[in-house]
Amino acid sequence: MRKSITLTVVLFLTLSFSNVFSQEKFSLNGVTVPRTIDFENQKLQLNGFGSRTKFWTEVYVQALYLTVLSEDAKDILDSDTNMGIRLQITSSLVSSQKLSKSLHKGIVKSIGEENLPKFKTQLDLLEKLLNREATVENDAFNLIYSSTEKSILVYKNNQLEGKIPGFDFKKAFFGIWLSNNPVDAELKDALLGKVK
Repeated sequence: MRKSITLTVVLFLTLSFSNVFSQEKFSLNGVTVPRTIDFENQKLQLNGFGSRTKFWTEVYVQALYLTVLSEDAKDILDSDTNMGIRLQITSSLVSSQKLSKSLHKGIVKSIGEENLPKFKTQLDLLEKLLNREATVENDAFNLIYSSTEKSILVYKNNQLEGKIPGFDFKKAFFGIWLSNNPVDAELKDALLGKVK
């Protein structure tokens, strides 16, 4: 009898797990999160996703996409493989200027003020790309690192806005959420797939 119950529970958990990971997309607070992103003839896989909240207001839903799934933040930061961050704006309070300022602060927190000068060119370019046009609620940004171009490609609503060069900048940029000093520790765990 006990064997039968155990087998039933294992079978149920296996089927549930398979069902979750066979979904093509997920939803978080009304935002659809794709299971994969097509990039350079490969599918980047959803590693984890969560939301960023400031002053009790959710400002964006974020997802991390990798070539090979991982729970190790350092390995992800050090990896010279295709990977992406997807941000979907969920608040009308977020403007282009506020978003670029927030990302700038996140990089400062991640790498330290003393390391900012070596990324001045890239940070200026990031600000320029994000401020090219107004950002409004429901806008989606795909910030995808290309290992062949050694650059982060900035897409807004699936339109390429430009490229920001440098593998070291990729590490600093992804470090906003994955470094030892991330902007949000709970979001970091969610992106690493540690929050179920």
